[in-house]
Amino acid sequence: MFKRTISTVLTILLLVTSISSLVFADAEMGKNKVVSLGKNLTQEQRNSMLNHFGVDKDVEIVEVTNAEEREYLGKYIDDKLLGTRALSCAYVEKLDEGAGISVDTYNISWVTKDMYENALITAGIKDAKVVVASPVNVSGTAALTGIIKAFEDITGEGISEKEKQVASEEIAKTAMLGNEIGKEKASELIENVKVDVVGNNKKSKKEIKDAVESAAKDLDIQLTQEQINEIVELMRKISKLDLNLDDIKGQLKDISGKIDKIIGQNEDVKSFFQKIADYLGEFFNKLFN
Repeated sequence: MFKRTISTVLTILLLVTSISSLVFADAEMGKNKVVSLGKNLTQEQRNSMLNHFGVDKDVEIVEVTNAEEREYLGKYIDDKLLGTRALSCAYVEKLDEGAGISVDTYNISWVTKDMYENALITAGIKDAKVVVASPVNVSGTAALTGIIKAFEDITGEGISEKEKQVASEEIAKTAMLGNEIGKEKASELIENVKVDVVGNNKKSKKEIKDAVESAAKDLDIQLTQEQINEIVELMRKISKLDLNLDDIKGQLKDISGKIDKIIGQNEDVKSFFQKIADYLGEFFNKLFN
């Protein structure tokens, strides 16, 4: 009788433990996915977005308002583009360490996939699957704020106000530049300059200006002085963030080879000027000694 009782108790404990493990596992999985919805969506639009993201109504949801959109982007984007409603949405899933960042878009007309990816790197976001979408065609400006809010909710860690501001400025200025030189060229230019600035630890205004002009020349892009100044101002802020080249390479896996090429080019340039400096040093040593 005693043995039977002990056996029954152990069976119940094992059953309770198994159920608890499943419950906690499900809760943990739920924390890995958060959806950001524009505040001004109708209920029907909200449901269509949840359906598009492949999640049910129990998924964790954060909302983004037009006021939040204006707080981060109002200084850089024309008022007409910001509008009066927040409609763009985002699905954010935290991935395993080392997975990198991937972004897909749907019904987003102005901000490109590459622009989002680069801005997320600047904001310090890592290892995430992101889908930006809207029930109607929109610019996509509200989505960055939503992605950041969703990622903070998943990780329980705040992203600094400085990182949010600079990432917002980056996405705004890249998109605005895209209006003038083309979206793909604008994204590639900003990406290349950022890799150069971060990878080669460029801090001074002159160094960064040289990096901008060099990248533009490599990509055969003609920039006005005003455009150069805007990019330099942005990159000076990016240079003060806690970014490093390994993080960029780890997160933007599809361009890691390109990053090595950009850094290699700059190392060749530095080696060339170092040789000149060494030669001049030897020349003057012989001349005055």
